Amino acid sequence: MEKLQQNIRHKLTEFPEVKVKRTQGRMFVLLEGHDPYPIIEKVKNIFGIHSLSLAIKVENDLEAIKEAALYALTNSENIKTFKVSVKRINKQFAIRSQELNQILGGHLLSNTDAYTVDVHQPDMEVKVEIRQEATYITSSIIRGAGGLPVGTSGKTLLLLSGGIDSPVAGYLAMKRGVEIEAIHFESPPFTSERAKQKVIDLAEKLTRFGPSIKIHIVPFTKLQQRIFQETPDGYGMTVMRRMMLRISERVCQKEDILSLTTGENLGQVASQTMTSMNTINEVTNYPIIRPLITMDKDEIIEISKAIDTFDISIRPYEDCCTIFVPKAPKTKPKRDRVNYYESKFDYEELIQEAIDGIEVIRVSDQKKAEDVFEGLF
Repeated sequence: MEKLQQNIRHKLTEFPEVKVKRTQGRMFVLLEGHDPYPIIEKVKNIFGIHSLSLAIKVENDLEAIKEAALYALTNSENIKTFKVSVKRINKQFAIRSQELNQILGGHLLSNTDAYTVDVHQPDMEVKVEIRQEATYITSSIIRGAGGLPVGTSGKTLLLLSGGIDSPVAGYLAMKRGVEIEAIHFESPPFTSERAKQKVIDLAEKLTRFGPSIKIHIVPFTKLQQRIFQETPDGYGMTVMRRMMLRISERVCQKEDILSLTTGENLGQVASQTMTSMNTINEVTNYPIIRPLITMDKDEIIEISKAIDTFDISIRPYEDCCTIFVPKAPKTKPKRDRVNYYESKFDYEELIQEAIDGIEVIRVSDQKKAEDVFEGLF
């Protein structure tokens, strides 16, 4: 609950007067006179919140509770039937829950003409929760994002390519409470600034569901060109992805990150067969989270549209994974063959050069991306 409270406060920094209060089993956002709907739009995307409701807060006084319950009912649209549900957490309150249900139900019926009681399938449930400090009346439930609060399940490094899959993978990891940083490999002049901006925009979209995201932009041109010069055509893609994992692992070590996350989907492309993944994984001991591994492409696209990344992902700007695609990439690359091809050239100097040139950009949903620093290592 403490982490969730921190995440809510972070999302509401543009509303400095608003307070976030945590009690047992509940989180209260005190609006302090603000329009609730912009705040609801922010809060409903926060992982760890399964539902939220607008509440009227009154003193633990019967007449005040009656008035608030009547207001909640009569200020709702398209309602014909209702029920009252009282929860008396404050046992010092003199009237028991069942008795108060009847008192409030009778008050609502006697002061209105258009409503009837339906205890089984009402159009509205007027919920009354009597706590130590006050009574809260709610009459509607807004669905939240569900999942776990981001930051409660550790941190991962998301390989963010700019395509449809990887931002969806990041979103699903965040839903399970994982905080993400991102790494992107660029190969100028073969990839453009617009391809880089595309990745920044995707990361920005993901910050709607969690805190700010650091993106590690890796200059990959020299290393990528050397890989495809030194490696037989069918194995170039496999070696390239192994180099990406090596660099990603070193970023993880520097940033105290415990895992990698990819948008890989079993059988979708040559590098995502079981054999390919087995061969590529050889270079790292870090766990690789693959949230999309068994999904159909249509399922992934559906999620990307729901989280508003699809239109960005289909912008026609190529990333480094698509500019040097072999004509016939191996779908079943062997570990021993790949190790042999890698042993013929010492890539360490180029790997280190790429790491030394990393640019770090931090993005959030509250301000534009800004460079943090270059030359992280």
